[in-house]
Amino acid sequence: MSCFKVNHINKLKGSIWLPGAKNSVLPLLAATFLSEGVSVLHNCPMLSDVLISIKILEHLGCRCEVSGNTVTVHSEGCYGDDIPEYLMREMRSSIVFMGAVAAKSGTASMSLPGGCELGPRPIDLHLDAFERLGSEIECIGGKIICRMPNGAVGTEIHLSFPSVGATENIILATATGNGTTVITNAAREPEIADLCDFLKLCGAKIEGAGTDRITIIGVKKLKGAEYTVMPDRIVAATYLCATAACSGKVQLKGANPNHLLPIISTLKDTGCEIETTDSTVSISSSGKLEAFGSISTQPYPGFPTDAGPLAVALATVLFGTSIFIENIFDSRFKYIDELRRLGASIKTVGRVAIISGVKKLHSAEVVAMDLRGGAALVMAAMKAEGTSLVKNVHYIDRGYYKLEDGLNLLGADIIRID
Repeated sequence: MSCFKVNHINKLKGSIWLPGAKNSVLPLLAATFLSEGVSVLHNCPMLSDVLISIKILEHLGCRCEVSGNTVTVHSEGCYGDDIPEYLMREMRSSIVFMGAVAAKSGTASMSLPGGCELGPRPIDLHLDAFERLGSEIECIGGKIICRMPNGAVGTEIHLSFPSVGATENIILATATGNGTTVITNAAREPEIADLCDFLKLCGAKIEGAGTDRITIIGVKKLKGAEYTVMPDRIVAATYLCATAACSGKVQLKGANPNHLLPIISTLKDTGCEIETTDSTVSISSSGKLEAFGSISTQPYPGFPTDAGPLAVALATVLFGTSIFIENIFDSRFKYIDELRRLGASIKTVGRVAIISGVKKLHSAEVVAMDLRGGAALVMAAMKAEGTSLVKNVHYIDRGYYKLEDGLNLLGADIIRID
């Protein structure tokens, strides 16, 4: 198992291009299965989750080619309908393949998904929606079988919670369905709009992406398309929070500032200077910053849950007391005990973390428990005096392609040890 040896640094500086978004490329890869042709996705980060998605496509009969950050998927004539358990267990978002597979093959058979343990992430919304679309759902011994032999039947589906995964699955299931489907209280995340933009290039008819009401008019079939994945807003948040904590000046290229508004607002509250253009975000930090007060995670356009651990890690070195409230996941505070090993002063009560900034963090050996919590530990270790060791970096690799290389480019001192 790999780990990171992280040395203390004084500041970050320079510029860096953002990779494609993990949370966008996975549903996009699932969408390529729907088409009867060749799809080309550019700006794909070669993450472990992406590689698993490619293996799933290949198991379903697709031919996939990888060249740098471009993935080409040949899906014509592919009608596989079963995804084995060993692939489903590798990532939590694997359930997004259900909509595409059931829509094209008439049946989708798969086990419950795996991935980071962030607490309950029920798929009830997905299954309820598929039943509303006329599917027959059968759950046997941890396996889900979705039968949709005649395609989805258009209807109106109101989501009790604006779930990103459920919204994506409904869109994938109905793009080649029968009639018109309307999703109300749909998720509004930019990754939803990215998926819809790709599907529209393939010939889908979708309106309202980016709003809480999405309309999908089913078409008979989709063709392949060429598309560039949107920039990763959580990777952007990682670089921004790391620069704020360690001080310095960094420019993110290929960024979309509109996707980062809650992050930018929080960092400005601490005293950071931030400038934006249509495709860049620049941050300048003195390292002497004030506590951000209180923030809470919310569905987009609120503060993203994936950036929560980064905000908490930053708060450990801010002057004053910050309050962070996690509203999305029940078990997202596992990384906090590890931050305490680095000298952080944090109290938790249920979903609330109260962080009192300290003058210095100190080196320690810490263990990543999940993807974003692991990135937060790396960030805190960069600020800590001395040399720290961050274990279980395979979790971090699920969402960051060689995170150490990107941070080292900006002045960090991180060594991967296998």
